Amino acid sequence: MTQENYQSKTLGILGGGQLGRMVIQAAINYNLTIHILDPDENAPCRDICKKFTQGDLKDFDTVYAFGKECDVITIEIEHVNTKALYKLQSEGKKVFPQPHIIELIQDKRSQKQFYKDNLISTSDFILTENKADVYAQEDFLPAVHKLGKEGYDGRGVQLLKEASDMEKAFDAPGLLEKWIDFDKELAVIVARNENGELKTFPAVECAFHPEHNMVEFLFSPADVSDDIAEKAEKVAIDVMKKLNMVGILAVELFVTKDGDVLVNEIAPRPHNSGHHTIEANFVSQFEQHIRSVMNMPLGATDGRCPAAMVNLLGEAGFTGDAIVEGMDEALSEKGVYIHLYGKKITKPFRKMGHVTILEEDLSALKSKATKIKDTLKIKA
Repeated sequence: MTQENYQSKTLGILGGGQLGRMVIQAAINYNLTIHILDPDENAPCRDICKKFTQGDLKDFDTVYAFGKECDVITIEIEHVNTKALYKLQSEGKKVFPQPHIIELIQDKRSQKQFYKDNLISTSDFILTENKADVYAQEDFLPAVHKLGKEGYDGRGVQLLKEASDMEKAFDAPGLLEKWIDFDKELAVIVARNENGELKTFPAVECAFHPEHNMVEFLFSPADVSDDIAEKAEKVAIDVMKKLNMVGILAVELFVTKDGDVLVNEIAPRPHNSGHHTIEANFVSQFEQHIRSVMNMPLGATDGRCPAAMVNLLGEAGFTGDAIVEGMDEALSEKGVYIHLYGKKITKPFRKMGHVTILEEDLSALKSKATKIKDTLKIKA
């Protein structure tokens, strides 16, 4: 695609949630035409895209018909019909990430095997077909049992510390991963366009909710040595190159106690670990996603300032029309940027928004992030 015809191409996005919403917010600056397909008639993207289609992302005919009207097709969620994407690709449509990569990542079993086959450092694992397989691996504990397909945002993951935990195992194809006594969890986002240009964002440090396996805090840059940061970046680049992927890839990593960097999981789309980049970096992950799939020059990923990100989750015990408490207090703070996702209904632990905090002093940054988390509450 030449510089002159970016605006003449229609970009179709499978999924109309908050990730698609933030992609559109970046695309507006380039007068790009965005079409959205999503099953929810009230999806966050509905009112800000050029064309919105309500439909099943897993239905062949729906995805195929949607893609026929687009020049470039991308995703904001992996759970889509790849057969339709293969057909669209064969007919000359640009599909990024490529369908075989989406298919690979839809199944954590295949994903894990890919790491092993391509000599990418990851935790030891055993593929399991059912609950009985898990019971036969007591000597492998402690471990994490993951569903092969359909798990996301903490769903489809069970920590099995000892034999008595095995009853929580899934009676479906999955994998048993050796528990890693890690020092930190990092994420590196890497982007690549059709021309082969590749850039990474600085590694960030993720702190997860103790019960729901969802990112609660994120700090950028990660508080690690230059050596660890460099290792993390190299691993992310290695994964991207071995996939030969076009688009944006989030690589989640464990840093072990002895300084190894291991791949945990990957996501071939904008990711929760990159939300802060809207304010904190010279280019956001969402703009970089557009640039990569549209084969535009990639933007500079350097950080402007140390940053934290706090996920705004629906409060436990509240379901119904969303009410945001603490807005005035949060807005009065310098360097605080609130992003609400346009979701009218809140549910316990539903992702309703995020907040980015910029602060040069790292100690003050962490203190302010905690204050914002305690101030902003989404209830009904």
